[in-house]
Amino acid sequence: MGAVISSVLGGGPADNGSSSSSSEPSRVQAFHSSERWQLHFNELKNSSKLMVIDFSATWCGPCKFMEPIFNHLSNKFTDVDFVKIDVDELSSVAQQFGVDAMPTFVFVKEGKEVDRLVGATRDDLKRRSRITVALPKL
Repeated sequence: MGAVISSVLGGGPADNGSSSSSSEPSRVQAFHSSERWQLHFNELKNSSKLMVIDFSATWCGPCKFMEPIFNHLSNKFTDVDFVKIDVDELSSVAQQFGVDAMPTFVFVKEGKEVDRLVGATRDDLKRRSRITVALPKL
């Protein structure tokens, strides 16, 4: 299914150790330790750069459906920081952001949440990525 979506959208799966192959590398950064995540988050707090965080799980079907779309958007919007957090691996980070359903996409600018999308809604994620990039500084 992901390959079909990838071929339609032109995106590929994340190059994060998955067994899928793609000619288009992903710009999504996956974090596997709370410390590294916190360092990255703190770095972007003082930046006006938008960060989109994908909270997902390996066993989540809708998360797998959204992965190639998220990867495609990371290549399309190169001025945005795309991050993936596995809620089972970094449950404390998921709790910090109040994530209780997956997938949840949290849009952060200057350390503050500016938007949130819960669920596997491809068109909403694409539209919100476009809109949120253009948001003025808060």
